[in-house]
Amino acid sequence: MKKILVVSVLMGVFGGASAADIEAGKQKSATCAGCHGADGMAINPQYPNLAGQNAAYLVAAMKAYKDGSRNHPVMKAMVSALGDADMENIAAYYESLRK
Repeated sequence: MKKILVVSVLMGVFGGASAADIEAGKQKSATCAGCHGADGMAINPQYPNLAGQNAAYLVAAMKAYKDGSRNHPVMKAMVSALGDADMENIAAYYESLRK
């Protein structure tokens, strides 16, 4: 019983309990393409490239923009309607892309 509990806790902590949906992330990322490029490679050097970026980092960044702990009014507006699953899917999509 203890082994099952430990595995369940670890899966929840490390994301093994649910897999992100890359295709859903690709579709949700359409609004990101205006600044970050359709393939995650920004045309304007003012904006960061997202292709190949670590998914956990991207999720943390989006959550920080959403809760205001990372101050950027445009990004706050862009992520304000995203739920956790949306963020995880978008992040998985960008992580899957080659730089």
